[in-house]
Amino acid sequence: MLEGNRVSRISVRGFAVASATAVTAVGSVVGVASGSVAQNNDADPTASDATLLADIPAGHQAQVQTASLTQQADAQAIAADASAKKDAEEAARKAAAETAIAKKAKAEKDAEEAKKRAEEKKKQESQSTVSSSSFAVQGSYTVAQIQAMARQMVASGQFQCFSNIVNHESSWNYRAVNASSGAYGLFQALPGTKMASAGADWQTNPATQIKWGLNYMNSRYGSPCDAWSFWQANNWY
Repeated sequence: MLEGNRVSRISVRGFAVASATAVTAVGSVVGVASGSVAQNNDADPTASDATLLADIPAGHQAQVQTASLTQQADAQAIAADASAKKDAEEAARKAAAETAIAKKAKAEKDAEEAKKRAEEKKKQESQSTVSSSSFAVQGSYTVAQIQAMARQMVASGQFQCFSNIVNHESSWNYRAVNASSGAYGLFQALPGTKMASAGADWQTNPATQIKWGLNYMNSRYGSPCDAWSFWQANNWY
């Protein structure tokens, strides 16, 4: 090389590769034209030739690599979508199963509570029906006697609520009369004649009044304790 006329390394290597290729091609043509046996001039490139070729950027190789990376990215995206869809479906199935279990448990609980309320009501009605006529008729009754009647007619778990209402309404006076409204008896029934549905002796027999009052609380509110809850909120029942 002449100093001052510098040629790039790639240009020199390109020239060398091109020259080697041209020589090989010429040799092949000459051998065929002379009728001599063709010699295999396609020998493997030397290490130096391979190094020269490796240093030359290959555009088509870059395109292949880009396409390969794109395919890999697409495959990973598809796999990720499939995994996300599977996870979402599994979560939905799990949530549906938990909801079904919760609904079933609630339905069973509600049915059990309804059954208990029905049994309690039936028991209370049975007690009031059987016990109301089992007391001897007297000319008058003390508070203790009236309360004893009520304890036999009202379920033990409901008695305190029942007693609270009677205390507020009449203080257990079966002949109590409200001067302004005319409400009568243990429960201050208005009019008092309502209690005739439980017996003709409603004015003089506390057992008849107790039967009527218990049936009223059960039919209107569900139980004496439910009636008492209403009374506390409204000061009447």
